[in-house]
Amino acid sequence: MPGERGSAVAEFTMVAALVVALFLGVVQVALVQHTRSLLIDAAAEGARVAARADRGPADGVARTRALITQSVSARYADDVVASTSMRWGVPVAEMTVRAPLPLVGLLGPSGTVVVTGHALEEAR
Repeated sequence: MPGERGSAVAEFTMVAALVVALFLGVVQVALVQHTRSLLIDAAAEGARVAARADRGPADGVARTRALITQSVSARYADDVVASTSMRWGVPVAEMTVRAPLPLVGLLGPSGTVVVTGHALEEAR
C-alpha cells in the first residue's frame, strides 16, 4: 500500500527501544539479586567465623569485609556490624551488612540493601 511506505523503519525503531528497555530492566534485577546473594553469603561466613570459640566479633567483621571486597567491591564493605543475641535461649552471632544497590543506569532503584547472617556461638 502506498500510504504505509516507510512505516517498517519507524515500527522497528519503537520496538527496538522497548526491547532494549526491557533487557536493561532484567539486567538490573539480575545484578541486584546477584549482589544480594554475594552479600548474604559473606555475612553468613563472617557470622560463622565470629561464632567460633577461638574467635571474636572483630574477626567476623574482618572476614566479611574481605569476602565482600573480593567478590563485589570494597565500597560495599563499608558498613559491616557484628552483634550477638539470644534466639530460643541460645547465643547467636549476627553479622549485618548495609550496602548500596548496584545501578545499571540512572533509571534503576536507589537505596540500600540490608542483609544479616547468623550462626550459633560455640561454647567458650
